[in-house]
Amino acid sequence: MFLLVGVFTALGLIYIGILQIKISQYSNMETPKNADYLIVLGARVKGTVPSLAFASRINAAADYLKKNQDTLVIASGGKGSGEEISEAESIKRELKKQGISENRIILEDQSTDTYENINFSKKLIPEGAKFGLVVTNNFHLYRAVSIARDYGLQVQGLPAETPWIAVVKSYSREYLAITKFYLKRYFLD
Repeated sequence: MFLLVGVFTALGLIYIGILQIKISQYSNMETPKNADYLIVLGARVKGTVPSLAFASRINAAADYLKKNQDTLVIASGGKGSGEEISEAESIKRELKKQGISENRIILEDQSTDTYENINFSKKLIPEGAKFGLVVTNNFHLYRAVSIARDYGLQVQGLPAETPWIAVVKSYSREYLAITKFYLKRYFLD
């Protein structure tokens, strides 16, 4: 019995290690310049204020948009429980505060999860746009880019830092979310 528990524990740790390597690889890729578009994935809004992790995504997008003046941005995320505005509207407001022109911002305000963020945003990508970046926190980038590629998008990731206060919870949840993604991708479809 102890041997069996030891084997499963070892296999679990190896699996988590492999997932962490994938997450790290995607978080440390060089970000290409002059993407045609960004898709900023929504996250929790407290009333009208983005959570720390969400604010990090918005700041990463704003920095990129300031340096790449021809890049458009799709602000993606619906309105969840406890949110006074949609996540997309929160992105728009914060980007405008940082000097990004409203005419560069496209709103996708109906999505409720990463799959919908990507699927609904794909329909809003301007005609002729070929290459994009998915903007999310580093722990979420591997899965988000993988989902976008599954939807046929030619994308890479633009990582945003994860606040230290959220690291353990975020990574723990992401390991489970990646496992669900794998099950759906390889076994359930």
